[in-house]
Amino acid sequence: MPVGILDWLLYFAVFLLPTAVLAYFCGCFNGAVVVSKYILRDDVRSHGSGNAGLTNFYRTFGGVLTLVVILCDVLKMIIAVRLACLLLGNTVVARYWAGLFCLLGHMFPCMFGFKGGKGILSGGTLAIMIDWRIAVVVWGGFLLLTALTRYVSLGSLWAGASFPFISWHCYPQFPLAVILAFVTGGLVVWQHRTNVQRLLHGNESKFSFHRKSAAQGATPDAAQSGNVSGLTDAQGDNVSGATAAQSEPDAAAQGGNADGQAVRESAEASAQSGSVDGQGVTPDAGSVDGEGVTPDNGGAA
Repeated sequence: MPVGILDWLLYFAVFLLPTAVLAYFCGCFNGAVVVSKYILRDDVRSHGSGNAGLTNFYRTFGGVLTLVVILCDVLKMIIAVRLACLLLGNTVVARYWAGLFCLLGHMFPCMFGFKGGKGILSGGTLAIMIDWRIAVVVWGGFLLLTALTRYVSLGSLWAGASFPFISWHCYPQFPLAVILAFVTGGLVVWQHRTNVQRLLHGNESKFSFHRKSAAQGATPDAAQSGNVSGLTDAQGDNVSGATAAQSEPDAAAQGGNADGQAVRESAEASAQSGSVDGQGVTPDAGSVDGEGVTPDNGGAA
């Protein structure tokens, strides 16, 4: 290990920094994002909690591809720690160092908009690779709390909070490793801050081995679109009903006007016919009688 300040700077530039960069980019290979975005063509971060983690992936998609996500998150931590042991030596500090930066890449991947997962599966892999005692405490509490409450977030909070303290208990002689453990555990807990709020308000989702139905798993956009469609249909029905209701009185009124006009026209035609009869029949009869009958009578007399 380096002794002076210059030795530490040289050690950091030559060994620590390259190891951190390699571990970070290993962590950036987020299994949930890669599988959902490039295989399923449907980014997992647009569903459910919006988290690019194993739990949200399983709730959204399920199926055999969940095993691919598990494999990716486990292997990237193994590769990061093995590379660190090759570059820095097989030491406890090297494992904590690589584990921290691998989790940073998992949580904040630069190629996916710095929006990643919460680091539980990769962090659990790190605990196994550091010390079996740490793995027993972290994984044991996680599995027990998750099984009893069905809250994955509650087990995850235990894992993040217990990791630095059990590391302190196992390696008090390595203060740098303990500091790295506290930073790592603190990041895991911080990533679950929204879960803490939901737990306190009683609206945190419980884990189930059955996927949600399409109605329950619908995204807010889909639900809003369904509401808009229903509202549009309702408005269309209202408009159609109003149009029909309005058209019926108008048609009846127009029909009544037409009938009234026909009656008036018929009456006028009858009046004109009567006047024609009065003018044509009476005078003709009078003139005939006057012209034809009177002279005959006069002549006969």
